[in-house]
Amino acid sequence: MERINANFENYIGASEGISEMAYQMTAHVLTLGYAVMLAGLLYFVLTLKMVAPKYRMSNILSVVVMVSAFLLLYAQSNNWTSSFVLDQETGRYFIGSGADFFNNGYRYLNWLIDVPMLLFQILFVVTLTKSKFSSIRNWFWFSGAMMIITGYIGQYYEVSNLSYFFIWGAISTAFFFHVLYLMNKVIKEGKEGIPEKGKKILSGIWGLFLVSWFLYPGAYLMPHLLGIDGPLFSEAGIVGRQMTYTIADICSKVIYGVLLGNLAQVLSNAEGYTHKRTEETEAVYN
Repeated sequence: MERINANFENYIGASEGISEMAYQMTAHVLTLGYAVMLAGLLYFVLTLKMVAPKYRMSNILSVVVMVSAFLLLYAQSNNWTSSFVLDQETGRYFIGSGADFFNNGYRYLNWLIDVPMLLFQILFVVTLTKSKFSSIRNWFWFSGAMMIITGYIGQYYEVSNLSYFFIWGAISTAFFFHVLYLMNKVIKEGKEGIPEKGKKILSGIWGLFLVSWFLYPGAYLMPHLLGIDGPLFSEAGIVGRQMTYTIADICSKVIYGVLLGNLAQVLSNAEGYTHKRTEETEAVYN
């Protein structure tokens, strides 16, 4: 079959179809993604007042990230179930006649909103000792946005033009490494003069950042890493990519936000801030 479809999932769904297990596993993973974001939204709202007012912008940004992620991942989950139709004779799912193609672009739109906010978050918790806040913020925004935009363009060529797919992916990766450089710089400066517990949390954030963010280029390349042809490997690529994206999203948004909140609590306590427990937050402590 000529590879004219923009996404790998559509190419497989239009040619050999997707098995019941692969289809349902992908649907469940996509559902898990937006459900966790909704749970994260509740957590960040309830814990907002557990840190000193000067650190609360980090939690507020987490709330915005959760709302954005929930809405767009919910849309992508519906996109998956509406794009494929079960063929009763073969027991496999194919692109439905007249249906919209499945589109990973929903994730890129979500990242275009969330990535700058995720990067800004840490700037409202740590104190920069050498770098200028506005400079780091602007570079975070520029490199983060360009990383997503170039990756968004590249993913449309993943089955039709591998040269464009890898060129745009390489450009996106260059911006990705610049973001890593900036984050490492911020974390190193943020460790200066804070309690030991805070330093350990920042080290944990850096480790989480490295692991979770490196999952994204892996997912971008996964269809070609596992093999684009053949029913077993092609389905593994479909399920594996959505699982990888979902795990990366949960780690880089929810767990990252929780760790930043814990860091803000440590710094708040060190500065003498005491949170008065209320009925709403008692459950969080217990």
